Amino acid sequence: MAALEVVEVGKTWPDGTRALSGVSFAVAAGETLALVGESGSGKTTLLRLFNRLVEPTSGEARVAGRPAAELDPIALRRRIGYVPQDGGLLPHWRVERNVELVPRLLGWDRRRRGERMREMLELVGLDPDTHAGRYPAELSGGQRQRVAFARALAADPPVVLLDEPFGALDALTRLELHRQFLDLKRRLRKTTVLVTHDLGEAFRLADRIGVMRAGRLLQLGRPEDLVAAPAHDYVRELLALRTGLPSNPAPA
Repeated sequence: MAALEVVEVGKTWPDGTRALSGVSFAVAAGETLALVGESGSGKTTLLRLFNRLVEPTSGEARVAGRPAAELDPIALRRRIGYVPQDGGLLPHWRVERNVELVPRLLGWDRRRRGERMREMLELVGLDPDTHAGRYPAELSGGQRQRVAFARALAADPPVVLLDEPFGALDALTRLELHRQFLDLKRRLRKTTVLVTHDLGEAFRLADRIGVMRAGRLLQLGRPEDLVAAPAHDYVRELLALRTGLPSNPAPA
């Protein structure tokens, strides 16, 4: 059984704009899938089907084999980690409270929340004694994203959704967080869907890559498969335009 799945999903916005058209794929437990495409390709809309921030017009999204539409959206979101583009930290809350958000909503007691908060900050490379009492505005961009990852992982969700979590960072910080992401990926084996416009980032981080354009999934496969046999002219153009891709993508 797939951890996540979409079956012939379509999405048309009220103004008639078609965001998705007939998209189907499955994500295995523990797999990292990257969705790549230009702005407006539908990748973020597709990501948000899984936590019901977006509802499909047609077709079906499934989580652990169950139609997402049959699941309570609040309960669903509490068991799926989510990192939006800007990290989504609450600016008036200190780091410790941001990280404890979902455990607090789940009714964890104060001691358990505090222990988990410290564990998660250490996991993402932040010293709890130094950072737990700070506000997001007192952190660097890379530190804020680390806190966002700590919050997403705090309740130990089986699934994590990442919407361009590294896009606003400088190149050196991005590479450092890529290394940390790969370490977390090996250690935690979460089912992860990553949205990015950066094909090089997808090659570094994902087990498989889905290339999207104008609401359609053009190709889905391992990085080396895309290089060996591009299935569409647009995929071929992306590969030709993108410099610095690994010649032999390393397996996760």
